Amino acid sequence: MFGLSPMELMIVGGIALLLFGSRLPEVARGLGKSVIEFKKGINGIQDEITGTTPAPSYTPPRASRAREDREEPAAPKFEPPVEAT
Repeated sequence: MFGLSPMELMIVGGIALLLFGSRLPEVARGLGKSVIEFKKGINGIQDEITGTTPAPSYTPPRASRAREDREEPAAPKFEPPVEAT
């Protein structure tokens, strides 16, 4: 990793432990959150440049019956009013 041997990594870890002491977990957590926010920002910029937006996924509704089984809708027949004489 970065061309460092395991002994060099242990020395860097020891120095970090001496500098930050009990605050080391908090510092690491803050560094992790910063990296995540940085990646989100880079992805947002890349999306703006390429103009890509996630397409909404569309699934058509399933037909309950086959087309051949369907009856054609019938309109009511018009009957003129009967005149009383």
